[in-house]
Amino acid sequence: MSPEHLNATARRVVSGIDSQGRSTIVIDEVTRTRVALPAFTCNDVWRAENVPTTFEVDELGEDLEFSPPASGITVRLVTFPPDSEIDRSAYQETIDRFHGPDLNTNHETVVGMHAMDTVDIDTVISGEIYCIFETGEETLLKQGDTIINRGVTHAWSNRTDKPATVVATVVSSKG
Repeated sequence: MSPEHLNATARRVVSGIDSQGRSTIVIDEVTRTRVALPAFTCNDVWRAENVPTTFEVDELGEDLEFSPPASGITVRLVTFPPDSEIDRSAYQETIDRFHGPDLNTNHETVVGMHAMDTVDIDTVISGEIYCIFETGEETLLKQGDTIINRGVTHAWSNRTDKPATVVATVVSSKG
């Protein structure tokens, strides 16, 4: 089986106002802010430096930045491959590269444990995935389910044979 999650992309359609003051589509594209790694593929679709924000904002760059701006948010689609398609070292390398070694907890039994100073609002849009916590407690999230992680250490586990995609709204926090 090929790593199907590496092909995941996200189309973003952004509304706005035209030169005559009428509502219109100002952006319709496959997002250019994307990274495909062994443990997951991320496609950012929106980023705001500050919340509240203005209507004119489009602050996505070419490179994906893991943490949201200090007073802002990032909205991304994250596609996780089945656990069976990645090995522990590849997952660890992905977490280190994407989250940074300071955010990686290097948990002894659960690969991919990490924590950030953010509130993450994660909604499953396809597939299903487990969210695992330090206590060993875990919950299965299915399509339409949402979990709010409030700066806690957690990991993701896709125990199916299909990719799982999550919309993650990552909001900066004061801790």
